[in-house]
Amino acid sequence: MSTEALHRLVVNGDVCGSGRLGLRAKLRMREAMYDVFDAGFTAAGVTERNVHMEDRGDGVLVALAPDVPSAQLVGPWLEGVYQKLRQVNEGRAEPLRMRVAMHAGPVARDTRGLAGRAVDLACRLCDSDTARGVMQLAGRAPLLCVVSDALYHDVVAEGGACIEPEHYRRARVSEKETDTEAWFHVPRLPFPPLPARTSHEAPPSPAVPARDRPCATGVRAVQDPPPEQGGGTGQGGTAPPPASGPGGAAGTAPAPAAYTSKYHFGHIGGGNQVYDGNTFHGDFTGIGRADDAPKPPSDPPEPAADDAPQTGSGPEGGGR
Repeated sequence: MSTEALHRLVVNGDVCGSGRLGLRAKLRMREAMYDVFDAGFTAAGVTERNVHMEDRGDGVLVALAPDVPSAQLVGPWLEGVYQKLRQVNEGRAEPLRMRVAMHAGPVARDTRGLAGRAVDLACRLCDSDTARGVMQLAGRAPLLCVVSDALYHDVVAEGGACIEPEHYRRARVSEKETDTEAWFHVPRLPFPPLPARTSHEAPPSPAVPARDRPCATGVRAVQDPPPEQGGGTGQGGTAPPPASGPGGAAGTAPAPAAYTSKYHFGHIGGGNQVYDGNTFHGDFTGIGRADDAPKPPSDPPEPAADDAPQTGSGPEGGGR
C-alpha cells in the first residue's frame, strides 16, 4: 500500500453526550450514527469505494477519495445527514445529536489508518471547546457543522447545491497545538449560537434593521423598551409636555423624573429669539443631555464696563 500523501477531504463526526449512555443504548447509538453517515453519502452520490472510514467508538473518521468534490460534502451530504437525524430522532426522548468537522489537505494512509495535519485539524475542530459550547447553546438542534477557515473560503463561500455560506459564523478554536479560526453552522438556524468569548464574527449587514438582526445566540435582537411614561402622579398616561423656555412656565407640569435625570428639553417660541447664546428664527424644540443644559445664573451678572449704569430719568435713577 502506498503511503504517499494525497489531497483529501477529511470528515470527523462525534455523537454528543455518548458517555452518559449504557451499553445497550450505546450500541443503538452506534447503529444510528452509521445509518446517518450512510444516508449522507447516498444523498451526495458518493459510493463506498470512494470512502475510507475508521471507527472511533462514539464517532467516525472519514477520508474521501481525491476526486470527490468537497462541495458534495458541505452541500448534499450535510443536508442528507441532517434529514436522517431528524428521522432517527422522531419519538426519541433524548435526540441523537452530532458534531461534524471538515478540512481538506494532504492525507497519508498506511495499514493502520490515516495520518496528516488535515486529520489532526478536523479532529480538533470537532472536539473543541468551542464546538461543544455551540451545541450546549443550540438546545435540541441535532447537528453542528464546523469547517476550517481554508475550506470555508475555498468551497463554502462559493455556494452551490444545499450550501448556505450566509448562515456560517466564524469563531476561534484553541486546542493543544492548534490556534486557528473556523466557521460554524447549525442547519436551519440563521446563525450558530457562538460562545461569546470565542466569537469573531463579522458585523451584520447594515441593510438589515438592527432590531431584525439575529444575535450570536440565535435569538432575534429586540430594541430596549421605552422609558416608562406616566402623568407624574402615579397614574397611567403619557408624559406631560415639556415646560416652555429654559426656566419653565407657570401652570405647566414638569417632565417626569425618568427624563429630567438624563435629558433636558428647550422650546423657543416666536421669531428672533435668543437661547443659550444662539438666535432662532421661528419655533424650535431641542432635547439635550442634562449635563449640557444651560444653568440659570444664581445672581444677576455684573455689568460690563461699557454697560455701567448712567444717571438719568429712568426708574431707580439707573435706566437709560
